[in-house]
Amino acid sequence: MAGTDAGSDERLAAAHRALRANGDIQFDMMPAPPPPTAPAWLKALGEWVEWALAPVGRFLRWIGSFMPDAPYARIFLWTIIGVLALMILWMVQDRIRHGVWRLPTRKRRIAGPTAMVEDDWAPEAAPARAWLEQADQLAAEGHYDEAVHHLLLRSVEDLARRRPQIVRPALTSRDLARSPGIPAAPRRMFGEIAAVVERSLFGSRAIDAEQWDRCRQAYADFAQTRSWAA
Repeated sequence: MAGTDAGSDERLAAAHRALRANGDIQFDMMPAPPPPTAPAWLKALGEWVEWALAPVGRFLRWIGSFMPDAPYARIFLWTIIGVLALMILWMVQDRIRHGVWRLPTRKRRIAGPTAMVEDDWAPEAAPARAWLEQADQLAAEGHYDEAVHHLLLRSVEDLARRRPQIVRPALTSRDLARSPGIPAAPRRMFGEIAAVVERSLFGSRAIDAEQWDRCRQAYADFAQTRSWAA
């Protein structure tokens, strides 16, 4: 029995030597190649970002130190902080765009091509009538350019009173004529007046009586209110 075991061991050893002698099989594990080295500019960028965001990390850790240890309470509080931060960002960008501070509100929409409710669009009747009379006086004297320009300035004043968040010093009359914050009908009429003035000022085209009549009608429609008796 011992001889049989010795023979088996010898065959096993011979088989192992033959297996090791086979060059197709790798028995020694080669070390993994080192990871590629990041370029110097990328390392510098990462260090700069880490340095720049370090105060933010310290600030967040400082806020977290006041929170309870309960994980769900922390999640809730961080959610509230995130929502407040988004509201502040929205208010800042809205202040930059429209020139006024206001809280985020949901815009009310109605069916149809115009997304705003136009029933409240109504420049005050008395000033509008007085401005129209002043323009009529200029036109009667043959100063059609001045008369139409007068209507344009009065229209801008109407817009500034009705939509103060839209009218800003940097905007041109062409910008206002494309503003989605103005209801479609007044925007179209304002755009007609602005186009005539623009051609007169920048195109050196004198305004004639026919153009004046169109602009006058456009402003009359622009300034019309439901309570203004015809």
